[in-house]
Amino acid sequence: MKISWLIATALLCTGPGFAAGETKEDSVHAHADERPLVLDAATQKRLGVVTAVVEQHALEQEIRAPGEVKSNAYASALVSPRIPAQVVRRHAKLGDQVKAGQALVTLSSVEVAEAQGMLIVSERDWQRVKSLGAEAVSAKRHTEAQVARDQARAKLHAYGVGDGEIATLLRQGSARANGEFTLAAAQSGRITADDFVIGQRIEPGTPLFALTDESTVWVEAQLAPDASERVRAGAAARVKAHAQSLPGKVVQLSHRTVEGSRTTPVRIEVVNPGDLLHAGEFVEAYVASTATTTSLAIPTAAITQLQGQASVFKADGSGGFEVVPIAVGETRGDLTVVEQGLSSGQIIVVEGVYALKARLLKSQLGEGHAD
Repeated sequence: MKISWLIATALLCTGPGFAAGETKEDSVHAHADERPLVLDAATQKRLGVVTAVVEQHALEQEIRAPGEVKSNAYASALVSPRIPAQVVRRHAKLGDQVKAGQALVTLSSVEVAEAQGMLIVSERDWQRVKSLGAEAVSAKRHTEAQVARDQARAKLHAYGVGDGEIATLLRQGSARANGEFTLAAAQSGRITADDFVIGQRIEPGTPLFALTDESTVWVEAQLAPDASERVRAGAAARVKAHAQSLPGKVVQLSHRTVEGSRTTPVRIEVVNPGDLLHAGEFVEAYVASTATTTSLAIPTAAITQLQGQASVFKADGSGGFEVVPIAVGETRGDLTVVEQGLSSGQIIVVEGVYALKARLLKSQLGEGHAD
């Protein structure tokens, strides 16, 4: 790839003489402004400029494969009743972002109504027996009353009734024993399914809501069997989608080959900023393999864009820096391959790049720079 060299390097040149009427002091100041990237050690330290030697790096080879975005099943949950019930009220809908413990739907059940009544009766009986004391009742009666109360409470828990609703039931008594109970979100996340209507009778185990924490997603990449042998769990990976490259890692390797495509699925966990990726999308996956290759590479943070060209600031050997356009290749982790423009042993700026860029652009605008 041919590099388009920048005119900006002309700003680094110093004129040989003085203009008419120019004093030596004026000339020194003018030449300093013409060379904004000539910095003494103190100025470099103040600007946070750090340099490093360009060198070859052993980089992991990447395997490219098609992938499909899937919900992270380990960060998902289904909300369903444990007993036959009828839908009374809906408190959330498809697409809502909910928090753990938030009410989602109110149901009504004959079994719950019976269990509510049993708890009210057993609680009152237990309170009466307890108030009489051990001298007035036998140990057996005392134990039976307590166990009956505990079993009635446990039955409501088993039906999916929460502690808050049980406490309200005991405060309000029979007025509250109407068989209604609320299913709450087991975790925070977005509602991705809610296939039911008000009044519908729901059988035990029928999903009413599907919740997914979309901060991470899975990408299932399909690799050729021989390629999958060069991939290990925990390997770095990246996914290209929506003109972005998102980092990830391999979390699971399949021990089967898909019959139709003769490929081996590899599961990649990807951070999903801004809910960018959604289940069902097709993306390109790049997975690091156990094979390595040696390439000239520099820290990605050392690269900046000047006039639309990837560039770095290289030490010029005389106490300053010059702009060097480069042709870049793939990025692996925090390193980017350099295909043209640099060679091993050269010294470039790896920290403080934006400070130097600001000085250069300010000089181009004729505003000078502050030391």
